Amino acid sequence: MKQNYTIRHGALDGVEVFLAVARRRNFRRAAADLGVTPSAVSQAVRALEARLGAALFVRTTRSVGLTEAGQRFLDRAGPAFEEIVAAGEAARDLGQRPTGLLRLSVPRAVVPLILEPVIASFCRAYPEIELEIAASDEMVDLATGGFDAGIRLGQFIAPDMIAVRLTPAFSFVVVGSPNYLKRRGRPERVDDLRHHACLRLRRSNGAIAPWSFVDGNGTIEAAVSGPLIAHDYPTLLGAAMQGVGLAQIPRPVAENPIAAGKLKPVLEGISATTPGVFLYHPGKRQILPKLRAFIDHLKSEM
Repeated sequence: MKQNYTIRHGALDGVEVFLAVARRRNFRRAAADLGVTPSAVSQAVRALEARLGAALFVRTTRSVGLTEAGQRFLDRAGPAFEEIVAAGEAARDLGQRPTGLLRLSVPRAVVPLILEPVIASFCRAYPEIELEIAASDEMVDLATGGFDAGIRLGQFIAPDMIAVRLTPAFSFVVVGSPNYLKRRGRPERVDDLRHHACLRLRRSNGAIAPWSFVDGNGTIEAAVSGPLIAHDYPTLLGAAMQGVGLAQIPRPVAENPIAAGKLKPVLEGISATTPGVFLYHPGKRQILPKLRAFIDHLKSEM
């Protein structure tokens, strides 16, 4: 059931003035503290009393005291106003220097490749920032998830996001273990994949990703089959190294096992490419210093 809300315009008008007078018990001294004229203070207090429908001060020619209504208002409004001021200072602090909680949504494969090499140096350089890394291959909405930024392959980033390149473009390479290729042979064409155990990736939307290859100026997609479906590249990589089957993996993820001889690439001449990995965020107006510090640190370390 829909509820009706009334917006109380100017609910805080005059509160700061009231608190200054209540603290000083003097209109002139309160005016001096606030940097305004005594008449402006008197006018603000009268407007507040009119809005509340109760007198807040007892005034004589020699003193200023609180009425019962004024005392009750002071007891409740004083702490509340202090919290509002503190909240403003905390928000202002986040906007002026690198501090606070920085939450990032990243794919699991990105953590060892891009983040692990810079986490320690970043935490040392910015001790007032708490870095939280949520490693998941699901596509998340940054705003509803409470994230400051995300890291993803360029083709999966919405066009209304601000994207910062972290890597050059790279290929998706099909790899298999030496033992697997010895048993099953090397595929020479895309059509040969029908006779191979192909390890597949299920995307966050539930669809199984086809394997992509270049074909002249275009691309072709192959619907492959095999014994394993995983939700992330590290799992596919591990299974491929164990000889379970072939996997199509981002080249940077497979680079070390290839160099160590644990995996061998096949069909390299027709490998599809991706624009690369990007950090993205919705901050079209102003990037908070904590995120700007992280972006600059990443760029300087890569």
